[in-house]
Amino acid sequence: MTFASLGLIEPLLRTLEALDYRTPTPVQAAAIPAVLKGRDLLASAQTGSGKTAGFALPLLQRLALEGPRVASNSVRALVLVPTRELAEQIQQSLQVYGRDLPLGSYAVYGGVSLNPQMMRLRKGVDVLVATPGRLLDLYRQNAVGFEQLQILVLDEADRMLDLGFARELDELFAALPKQRQTLLFSATFSAAIRQLAGEMLRDPLSVEVSPRNAAARSVRQWLIPVDKKRKGELLLHLLRVRGWGQLLVFAKTRKGVDQLVAELQAQGLDSDAIHGDKPQPARLRALQRFKDGEVQVLVATDVAARGLDIQDLPLVVNFDLPGVAEDYVHRIGRTGRAGASGEAVSLVCADEVDLLVAIETLIRQVLPRHEEAEFSPEHRVPLTAPGGQVIKKPKKPKQPEEVVAKGRVHLGSWFEEGEKPNARPVRQAPKLSGPRQGEPRPKKR
Repeated sequence: MTFASLGLIEPLLRTLEALDYRTPTPVQAAAIPAVLKGRDLLASAQTGSGKTAGFALPLLQRLALEGPRVASNSVRALVLVPTRELAEQIQQSLQVYGRDLPLGSYAVYGGVSLNPQMMRLRKGVDVLVATPGRLLDLYRQNAVGFEQLQILVLDEADRMLDLGFARELDELFAALPKQRQTLLFSATFSAAIRQLAGEMLRDPLSVEVSPRNAAARSVRQWLIPVDKKRKGELLLHLLRVRGWGQLLVFAKTRKGVDQLVAELQAQGLDSDAIHGDKPQPARLRALQRFKDGEVQVLVATDVAARGLDIQDLPLVVNFDLPGVAEDYVHRIGRTGRAGASGEAVSLVCADEVDLLVAIETLIRQVLPRHEEAEFSPEHRVPLTAPGGQVIKKPKKPKQPEEVVAKGRVHLGSWFEEGEKPNARPVRQAPKLSGPRQGEPRPKKR
């Protein structure tokens, strides 16, 4: 199968040839013809499988061939995403794919000044990529309208439809025209989210080109048990003895990210951070330095778990396991992309076993364990089994405690060898010092 056989126009085919895109991925082969026909779509595929091109290419073609020119403060297609980094990445992809088409695209998100975005929207935008919060700010100030909207795309739809975005999405959906094409793309969908998505779509085509919530097969996954307090030490040890090159490290909290970066930099390692407290220019700069090879270790919270396309990234390390099992799939999807192989290593401590079970239940496999001899944990990580089970080791029976009565010595069952000829004495009865019973106590001087 070729891209030409999917019905794409010549300008797009020239661009794909220049990018050395030879054969459509399964999700592209299924999605592109459906989008070109105007179908609503619910598409699920593993991360790194080419979902962005799956909706961007037919979306650009439809806008180029259909509809009037975009008006001031209007958009013809809207792509909603959960993170700023993903917004920037999709905007860059749209610019690349549509370079030979007379279309304009733009990205809006928080963390940067609102005024330049308002100025740009005055000219109108064919394709607007946005995070929900910033888009609502612009809509409430009449900087953007949706009268010309033809296509709505929700990328990483499982996160977009999560309760954390429910209020923003409800307000946005109320403002959008009812007659539109709606496309939902993601790597993971829960049953509840699928039901909610079904209420938004009209006679949708469901495309599922890989097992639901599956991790990429091109990624080798394993874990190392370790005590929580020694995780940083273990990471430095692994960097040294295994000769790791570039790696993306995920930590649970912003504070944890900053602490780990400081620890790595203290050891002379070029490191940088991405998390929600950093200004957006600093986050983009850190990502670009990592892509350019200027940074060896990029440490991030889950704001970097979805959508970041880092070419030929060999390794992802879960310094902390994510609180949501689906985020594990997205984290490790930063490596092993576009058919390449990769590795994902998780440093797991005893109090993360419930998170581990949730992940293994989701991906339907038990992660292999490899212990580092010098880092065997004092607090053992319980073994897990298929089906999300924790194998608990039997507790050792408690030894009977010697009872000591208050105010006197409890001697227990004492006997001499001659009292029970066939029994072995337990121990010799203690010899008590001091006067025997009935003898007067010596007077104190």
